[in-house]
Amino acid sequence: MIQGSIVALITPFRDGRLDEAALCRMVEWHIEQGTHGIVPVGTTGESPTLSHDEHCRVIELVVQQAAGRVPVIAGAGSNNPIEAIEYTRVAERAGADATLHVAGYYNRPNQDGLFHHFKMLHDETNIPIILYNIPPRAIVDIQPATMARLAELPRIIGVKDATGDLSRPWSERQLIKKPFTWLSGEDATAVAYNVSGGTGCISVTANVAPKLVAQVQELTLAGKWDEAKALQDRLIPLHQAMFAEPSPAGAKYAASLLGLCTETCRIPVMPLSEATKARIRSVMEQLELI
Repeated sequence: MIQGSIVALITPFRDGRLDEAALCRMVEWHIEQGTHGIVPVGTTGESPTLSHDEHCRVIELVVQQAAGRVPVIAGAGSNNPIEAIEYTRVAERAGADATLHVAGYYNRPNQDGLFHHFKMLHDETNIPIILYNIPPRAIVDIQPATMARLAELPRIIGVKDATGDLSRPWSERQLIKKPFTWLSGEDATAVAYNVSGGTGCISVTANVAPKLVAQVQELTLAGKWDEAKALQDRLIPLHQAMFAEPSPAGAKYAASLLGLCTETCRIPVMPLSEATKARIRSVMEQLELI
């Protein structure tokens, strides 16, 4: 089962190129720290500014390094279903456990168009699919009735929910009649989302504090809500700092403080201001991460 703390992995660069050695070290570090799953080349992995070859290489390296020890959910989404199918086949050949597919940003399909986009991906590939519902970025919203319609397809197994609407799992469970995985796409609401029926979070903060984020998820899955709430209270300042400026600049700067990789992001994501750097460093010191 895909559950727990699933890191939305940053993509490390050095001298303008993919830093393969750093990427492999990060995967190993996450497994050692207790991360329950890895999402390479999602939004936090800067997929919009990776080349086709880089995108494929990141998937291959992460699957190879993870070596079956934790699930790998490969980012394979695109508003072009032909491209999304190609990335999905790359993930399948590499041995990924599932793929993550965003809704049709920019071309703004209606609900029927969303259904047929994902159905085409489903019918042309052979690997489990997790839907990524993030209206703030994609503009379009996979409504509960459409989510239920898609869940009838056998290899659509769950959703990364970044709607910010904590009622969604309740609404969707009324309509979805098979086992289905609800994963929060927002660190700050992860505990509340699990109260609503979620079983995990695809996390940006896990790039920085993987052990603590994993502990939060383990506490919720064990029904230890007071302890989970207390730890989440400590992490909220870090969650907020990660998004003080466009992501993943915050996560990459924090990772650089940990010696994992450089802080380099690709344009149009710009380097952090000195004020935000100081804020992130201060929060990390308070959590004894550095």
